[in-house]
Amino acid sequence: MAPLNLLAFDTSTERLSVALSGPQGVGARLFVHEGEGGREASAALIPVAMGLLRDAGLTLADLQAIVFGGGPGSFTGLRTACAVAQGLAFGAGRPVLPVETLMAVAEEARHAQGTTRVLAVLDARMDEVYAAPYAYDGQAWRREGPITLSQPEALTLPAGYVLAGNAFDAYGQRLPAGPRVPALPTATAMLRVAPALLAAGAHVPAHEALPLYVRDKVAQTTAEREALRTAKALP
Repeated sequence: MAPLNLLAFDTSTERLSVALSGPQGVGARLFVHEGEGGREASAALIPVAMGLLRDAGLTLADLQAIVFGGGPGSFTGLRTACAVAQGLAFGAGRPVLPVETLMAVAEEARHAQGTTRVLAVLDARMDEVYAAPYAYDGQAWRREGPITLSQPEALTLPAGYVLAGNAFDAYGQRLPAGPRVPALPTATAMLRVAPALLAAGAHVPAHEALPLYVRDKVAQTTAEREALRTAKALP
């Protein structure tokens, strides 16, 4: 596969992750920024991205696509990443590639430990987790089931799978027992999965890019918060 110039970023968690594959292609020359996300991400993302392009000697028009963490994850973070990807891509006439954040978690686990079957899990707050199973065939990741939103206890780790994600500190033993790999949906992981996704036609015009929310509401009601506090207080 010919080398690709790709800009990728993720703001779906509390980390801001931005990476650029330079003129020599993915894995040969990377320009990477990892920093604090959250509220700061919306202000920092564009300056960081443009700074990496300057470091690489590239412009937006030199890119084959702009890649972003499409979700699930933080509502604000997903909106930020999608809006920035659309704005940059529209102005440069480039396509946009949304990447499932859980797929990026699976790829990060593979890169760290070589595992090819991953139940990816991200903390969804509100006492819930996002999760999905993925399998790697040596060329690309394939999601083996739906993306779910549930309480940690509702998850089942399939035989032969590794649990990977950022939910271990928050939920500990409430998650399924089994091998665990701490992992986040990094921009470098998205650069690694992007070529196969682009080859499969997963990119879209800028105006068609959408976040993948999964959860259909942002906050709990007062009654729901009180019920959760009561449940946690029970022995």
